[in-house]
Amino acid sequence: MIRQIVYHTPKGVVYIEGPCPGLYLDRLTMNSKLTNFRPAKKQKEALIMITTTPHGMIYIARHKKEIVGYITFHRPDESSRWFNHPRVLELGGIEISPDWRRLKIAENILQAGFTNPVLEDFIVITMEISWYWDTGNTKLDTFAYRKVLCNLFGSVDMQKIPTDDPDITEHPANVLMARIGQNVSSGDITLFESMCFQNKDINAENVLNNYQLRGL
Repeated sequence: MIRQIVYHTPKGVVYIEGPCPGLYLDRLTMNSKLTNFRPAKKQKEALIMITTTPHGMIYIARHKKEIVGYITFHRPDESSRWFNHPRVLELGGIEISPDWRRLKIAENILQAGFTNPVLEDFIVITMEISWYWDTGNTKLDTFAYRKVLCNLFGSVDMQKIPTDDPDITEHPANVLMARIGQNVSSGDITLFESMCFQNKDINAENVLNNYQLRGL
């Protein structure tokens, strides 16, 4: 069953909805400026595909019959180290159309998503990679944009996690954040912590020290 929240904005009523089945998404149009990851039409296809995967969930912000924002939850990619953890879900994407930003839509979608009790059974991670960030439209530099994202995800109790994951260490602005659900076992938490550092050529203590020195 789709949960719906009515959210009033200066630009009109927005409906925060989810988790949305693929058939429902297929009936809606995609805002043409939702292009952070791929062209809007292709991104809509990707959202529909996620709904067919185990634990895949899509939450959207809808104005009339148009999707103006979304977040995705899904299992990590098979090429990712996190795929090997049975209790990790990835918050894989969050995007709001430039036409609808600065209206707290992102915060509202996140809050709606994290009220789903299913997430209490998982460690939800987000891998924020700087080359996907829309710094041009926001006029923020990379680290300012990073701070905005960390504050946003912090609003749903996600915390910054040190790691030697190569996708994160590739750029100093990249960041891994995670939220541990209330029903996650201590064994699964220990496994997750052990997976944060897997590269024997990297000294975990040095990475952690650098992480703290940068104020991350």
